[in-house]
Amino acid sequence: MSSKVAVIGGGTGFIGQALCKSLERNGYKTVAVSRNPGKSTITWKYIEQEGLPKNTEIVINLAGEPVLNVFKRWSASFKKEVWESRISTTNTLKNAVLCSESPPKLWGSISGVGFYPPSSTLVYNEDSKPGSNDLWSDLTHAWENAGKIEHKNIRHVVVRSGVVLAKSGGALPQMLIPFKLGLGGPIGDGSQWFPWIHIDDIVGIFMHAIQNNSVNGVLNGVAPDAKTNQEFSKYLGSVLRRPAILPMPSFAVNMLYGPERGIMLLQGQNVYPKLTQASGYKFVYPTLENALREASS
Repeated sequence: MSSKVAVIGGGTGFIGQALCKSLERNGYKTVAVSRNPGKSTITWKYIEQEGLPKNTEIVINLAGEPVLNVFKRWSASFKKEVWESRISTTNTLKNAVLCSESPPKLWGSISGVGFYPPSSTLVYNEDSKPGSNDLWSDLTHAWENAGKIEHKNIRHVVVRSGVVLAKSGGALPQMLIPFKLGLGGPIGDGSQWFPWIHIDDIVGIFMHAIQNNSVNGVLNGVAPDAKTNQEFSKYLGSVLRRPAILPMPSFAVNMLYGPERGIMLLQGQNVYPKLTQASGYKFVYPTLENALREASS
């Protein structure tokens, strides 16, 4: 059994499971941190009380309550859950990292492209400034600030993720249903940017950071093939051989998700992975068509 341990906050989620499998293929023993104890899983309370397991070399936090869950009403309590599931878990793991007698080599965390303000004209890279005065930019900014550390022997990497495309988990399975019924189309007017990434690449970026000591700081977890929502819908319809002409009106989006969540679907950012590519990462799925063909097959 490997003596190298990787602790993954949210390791039971769909990104976390994929990352754990990749780590195990590369010789790590993985320990997922979850609200529910189980095999190869410890609780957040355990981390708070006992700290990191022995021989921990990698700590990455992917935890966060899914936001676009139509089965959960956008209430004050759910908003608090969305916030605390990100900030509190990040603080818990960061404190465990800093208190460890044998600190891990890498402390990593995930964030979102909501860090950047919505725009139809600007192109953002990792050096661009954050948005302000809206829920999502405030959340992602606080999320990243919670994870910041200053330790000469610990690298810190933050991956700002776009919409992750995967066969199971994430947004794509929900999106496939109307398209397969011939009822698919753009959201709103479709002009908003739709930053996306394939599951193999979001995992690949984290593995790239783990395996390369020169990688540090913020990396945009988006593919270099930027598309608007309308373009994304056309590609998805083409891959599925289904029409993509029935838009979901803005008022319907706001009725279904609430205005604060609806803005995530009705507005977007054109985000480019400048530093991700400059660090030497090569995308497995750099183009949308190939990513959709794999993820929807």
